Amino acid sequence: MIPNITLVIQGLAFFAVVWLVMKFGWPHIIAAIEERQAKIAEGLAAADRARQELADADARVADEIRKARVDAVAIIDKATQQANQIVDKARTDAIVEGTKQKAIAAAEIESMAHRAREELRGKVAQLAIAGAEKILKREIDANAHKDLLDQLVSEI
Repeated sequence: MIPNITLVIQGLAFFAVVWLVMKFGWPHIIAAIEERQAKIAEGLAAADRARQELADADARVADEIRKARVDAVAIIDKATQQANQIVDKARTDAIVEGTKQKAIAAAEIESMAHRAREELRGKVAQLAIAGAEKILKREIDANAHKDLLDQLVSEI
């Protein structure tokens, strides 16, 4: 065995295997690598888009929360104003009703006082007649002396 021929045959076999791998295997390996690189690039681009969309969504959420807070403050202010208006109206209505009740009570008191004065005048007139009757020792006819008695009542 000659070492040179073996070495040449082994070299030829090696180059043949390398050529076969380069011809038939290498394009498949390169295609798989390029496909994997494309998938990785797409994944990174999708991650960047997702990160941007998340940032946009966070901004929209923050904006919606701010708007909701502003709306809530406006609703609370409106409710407070309505409550104050209701309280003021109730207070005004209570004052008006109190004034009405006071006027009714004053009119009733005035009416009762007027009736009491009339009763008192009548009783005083009766006492005056009874006193005059005793003084004169005779009875006075109320119908006959009505004008005189009415004048006496009005003076009292």
